[in-house]
Amino acid sequence: MKKVTKDVLVDASTRLMFTMTEDQYSVLLDEFSILIQQMNVIGMILGVDELEPMTFPFLAPSQALAEDEPSAPLSQQQVTVNAAHVVEGQIKLPKVVG
Repeated sequence: MKKVTKDVLVDASTRLMFTMTEDQYSVLLDEFSILIQQMNVIGMILGVDELEPMTFPFLAPSQALAEDEPSAPLSQQQVTVNAAHVVEGQIKLPKVVG
């Protein structure tokens, strides 16, 4: 892994087209130092290389979708009954695009 130095951060910030103060570089170097220490601790866990990476930080309960059951379509009156503006049987929406 490439060592994170001030020169590396200056190069990265230049490529990303933004500037940073000396204090900001110092804070960022400290943050990277902490991050690298944490990554080293995680790397020392036995068997960590054999685990599958997660795409989400915790397990999310999966919801089963309801089965599609064919039914009769709604009538035009049922669809438009709660609409605020109906013109010729169609729901009138505000203009969205210029």
